[in-house]
Amino acid sequence: METTILCTEQSDMVQHHITAPLIVVSNRLPFVLQRNKDGELSRKPSAGGLVTAVAPVVVDCGGLWIGWSGLHTEEPLEFIPESDPDDKAPTAGLLSKQVIAVHIPEREFDDFYNGCCNGTFWPLFHSMPDRAVFKAHTWDAYCRVNKEFASRTLEALRKSAKELDDQERFETCPVVWIHDYQLLVAATTIRQVVEEEKLRCKLAFFLHIPFPSWDIMRLFPWDDEILQGMLACDMVGFHIEDYCLNFIDCCSRRLGCRVDRNNMLVELAGRTVHIKALPIGIPFDRFVQLAENTPRFLKLAESEKIILGVDRLDYTKGLVHRILAFERLLEKYPEHVEKVTLLQISVPSRTDVREYRQLKEEMDQLVGRINGRFSMPNWSPIRYIYGGVTQEQLAAFYRDSAVALVTPLRDGMNLVAKEYVACQIKEPGVLILSPFAGAGGMMHEALVVNPYEIDKAADTIHRALHMPLDEREVRMKQLRHREQQMDVNYWMNSFLASMGAVNNSDEADPLSTKMTPLTLDDFDQYLNNHVDTICKLSLILDYDGTLAPLTSHPDLAIMPEETKRVLERLSNMPDVNIAIISGRNLENVKKMVGLDQLTYAGSHGIEILHPDGTKFVHPVPFEYAEKLRELVHDLEKEVGHSGAWVEHKGVLLTFHYRETPPQQRDEIVRRACNIFQKAGFEPHEAHMAIEAKPPVKWDQGRACIHILRTMYGADWSERVRIVYAGNEAAMQALSGIACTFRVDSSPTVRTGANFRLEGPDAVLTMLKWVEKQMNKRSPRLTRSPRLSRSPKHQRKQNMLDYSLSFEDEEDIGGNTSSTFLTNGRQKRYNSNCRSSN
Repeated sequence: METTILCTEQSDMVQHHITAPLIVVSNRLPFVLQRNKDGELSRKPSAGGLVTAVAPVVVDCGGLWIGWSGLHTEEPLEFIPESDPDDKAPTAGLLSKQVIAVHIPEREFDDFYNGCCNGTFWPLFHSMPDRAVFKAHTWDAYCRVNKEFASRTLEALRKSAKELDDQERFETCPVVWIHDYQLLVAATTIRQVVEEEKLRCKLAFFLHIPFPSWDIMRLFPWDDEILQGMLACDMVGFHIEDYCLNFIDCCSRRLGCRVDRNNMLVELAGRTVHIKALPIGIPFDRFVQLAENTPRFLKLAESEKIILGVDRLDYTKGLVHRILAFERLLEKYPEHVEKVTLLQISVPSRTDVREYRQLKEEMDQLVGRINGRFSMPNWSPIRYIYGGVTQEQLAAFYRDSAVALVTPLRDGMNLVAKEYVACQIKEPGVLILSPFAGAGGMMHEALVVNPYEIDKAADTIHRALHMPLDEREVRMKQLRHREQQMDVNYWMNSFLASMGAVNNSDEADPLSTKMTPLTLDDFDQYLNNHVDTICKLSLILDYDGTLAPLTSHPDLAIMPEETKRVLERLSNMPDVNIAIISGRNLENVKKMVGLDQLTYAGSHGIEILHPDGTKFVHPVPFEYAEKLRELVHDLEKEVGHSGAWVEHKGVLLTFHYRETPPQQRDEIVRRACNIFQKAGFEPHEAHMAIEAKPPVKWDQGRACIHILRTMYGADWSERVRIVYAGNEAAMQALSGIACTFRVDSSPTVRTGANFRLEGPDAVLTMLKWVEKQMNKRSPRLTRSPRLSRSPKHQRKQNMLDYSLSFEDEEDIGGNTSSTFLTNGRQKRYNSNCRSSN
């Protein structure tokens, strides 16, 4: 079924067809549920532009709306009442079967909503980090609630997909539209399950508040999870382009994503995510109608003018600054005394929060002080309303005010400015607007003033009060024309068109646009400042998933021939040294790569073999081997089924579950982890696998440092540039001293890498770039630093194998005392690390 919505323009009427069911996910349902004295539930209409625009579309296309009921109940709500027959609200046609209520326990809701949403995200996203509180338990509650929303959304998605299949609409994809900062990570779970179950859908997210810059966003300890959650969608929408660019910048700098700022695209794990500015509008015609039909509420003296402010009582709205600016106006321009009145409407908000109570007290004292200072027998400078007003009263205040002061310190869009413009149907007034509201970048005809500049704000108010009629008419005409064109229905239709859910042309699906494939030029940005024309270059590369694709069995992970040829050419260059580090045992990784002039590190660096034949083995406790054999036996017996199997790699063990059916994975993994722990091993997560590692203080990071020091000497960091590509194991050790690439196709991994690459093809492109850059150097003959420094060359003895304990490595950059194995006898060898030629 196709649903028609009408978008009215001045010149004509354009008809569009919605081609897919819409599933809306928001923190609250689009109406308020109340209980009467008999305990029966009833609906109460919910005001707001979002409900006005979206609810009719959900009704007409047979979509679904998911949200919290607004009630704290012990058990989930099983019954949602139908709307009242006399209900004329936009949600009147929304049937109970189209509504899914999310159940959130009261304590959980408090940590989620008051603790994380309002205590952390609200101030942080409004660029007020000093007010933000970062607590792990509220973040955990936030994630749990988002998973619950995701779970209910997946139920709705399965239901919608089944209905489409029953109608034989197999090509139609339901559109899931997630809203606002309360649900930033819900899409992570939805995307994972959608891909596992192969459910067809399009995911979208829209943020109704500002998105902060990188220097603010990075303060949040789990910022990468927020960004990855939003990028789990196909399209991410913001009010204005500035927020889009902030988001793209964060994705590039925090996640290491490839981005296209010109076309507003971000690539993560091979998926292209579209970033779009979708400025929300208001129901313009409804406000015009209200302004035309509402009587006058304000009783004013002759020639008295009203300056209007309408806000929630919130620290982001700049209310104190506004009152101070008005006081400065009366001080600086006394001719306005008894001629101008500030009508400030402050709607109570979060009255149980200490900061909001303090703000109310400050406002009460400030208004009282100014009124006490300037009041006359028949005039007070400020009329202060702490409470709500009706839509009719608000429209009348908008219509009859000479000036509207919309001066937030930070705001996503601010619809008060738009509502004021819509209601200017008589002699036009003047809109004064903060540049820190989203509307400030669009409503160019308004007088823009920085709310922090109290004197300048007073001057701007004075200018507005004296602005000639012809100038006011020109400004207001342009403002009204734009807001009428770009009303809330235009916003809704723009979203649907961006998702390819509106059949209004023969154009291809807008979401089909992809990032251009990774090229050598991309690495100019990544590596140009790292790989120079003088320093030696050390490439440290993982094998599985980096040089070779991840496969169902390790023996099938074959490195492409082209990659091998590039590695071979690089290994022959005098200024390049290559080390391959892997969880495989040493013999296996060397066999899989098959090149002689490389350094190999097996078993996550416990075994290291240099090109000159010198071998390092970190000691492992003797009793570990027996415990490992018992663990292999227990795993194979208890969980070695349903596609799961155990790989014994000498001193390491890996339990693979990649081939296990998705619905069985959680249980298999839980049981396997219990077996690991019972056997005395800490389970280490890998990609679709769990690893058991020896109980030694040695890992890939320490192994990398050891390789570099052994290869180049104590001052290697001054003369060598390092590029690392692989998994997370070595990132921390190499942070700040290497250019690091996390190679992973998963969109939800936490990484400390500088950049991300999707897989072996991208790594091959990087290696080609390195080869191209190194070929630009003048040719010269240089002996390998490892060959010139190896114990075999220095002592002219055949010392092929030696082992080094972790304790001997304490002074990484200086003198070391190592234990070598020579002809079965132990000798102490003191090496004073020297620089290589």
